[in-house]
Amino acid sequence: MTTIDPATGHHAVNGLLEALDLTDTGARTSEDIFTGPSIWQPLGRVFGGQVLAQSLVAAMRTLGEERIIHSLHGYFLRPGDVKKPITFSVDRIHDGRSFSTRRTQAYQDGLPILSMIASFQDSDEGLEHQVPMPAGMPEPESLPSAAETLAGVDNPIAEAWATGRAFDMRHVPGPVYFSVEGEHVPHQAVWFKAQSRLPDDPNLHRAALAYASDYSLLEPIMRAHGVAWATPGLKAASLDHAMWFHRFGRVDEWLLYVQESPNAVGGRGLSMGRIYSRDGSLLASVAQEGMVRVPRP
Repeated sequence: MTTIDPATGHHAVNGLLEALDLTDTGARTSEDIFTGPSIWQPLGRVFGGQVLAQSLVAAMRTLGEERIIHSLHGYFLRPGDVKKPITFSVDRIHDGRSFSTRRTQAYQDGLPILSMIASFQDSDEGLEHQVPMPAGMPEPESLPSAAETLAGVDNPIAEAWATGRAFDMRHVPGPVYFSVEGEHVPHQAVWFKAQSRLPDDPNLHRAALAYASDYSLLEPIMRAHGVAWATPGLKAASLDHAMWFHRFGRVDEWLLYVQESPNAVGGRGLSMGRIYSRDGSLLASVAQEGMVRVPRP
């Protein structure tokens, strides 16, 4: 099986878990080799967050549990095909007394579709501070889900976003699926959590957090210019993705993703985000540059 059709609701979470459960091929060159399937997408392209999370899982498989991911930097090189399996090769670049570094390459048809370097560290004590979570955010239960917002829309992409995602996503002030309501500003926030409870494995939650971090990060660029996903001729794609893991949090509990775009130029836009637990703990910071091209009037 090379493509997972997650169907709806809780089945989407099962599809996520299956995609992240990579197969160790047993093959060994100078690198560790794993394979994994893709979750079905309506346009036939692999979701970037999926291959990023799978690459992280592959790197984690080469380390003991005492070494915890603290940062990753990845480049999306080619669009992946959901009908084909993905091969992951992990280069054990460095193992020091406190830190380890891994490079993961994701391949289809012998060509790399993503290249990622990740760094891991033993748990340690040190100085600690964080930027506080923004005050005055509405509670996630008071906001409509994507399923509610997109209910009844006869479009395969809308149906996939409404019922085929493993995460419940609720936008503040509102989604940009069909239009951008309110002021056109380069920032937004998104509450999200897995559609059902996940196993307790902390590394699974970290990989799932990387997966979800790619969903909406380009939207502040679009919101600033009044561009919705339904804009005819819109072309948007992630180019790179950087993520720093600060503290542990479960992704099957509500998390707040605060996002802003400091710049857009040359058909590219930069977005940055902070992910908080509901009690205000800063779990991760994210940065991504993406291609965002809008046809001229």
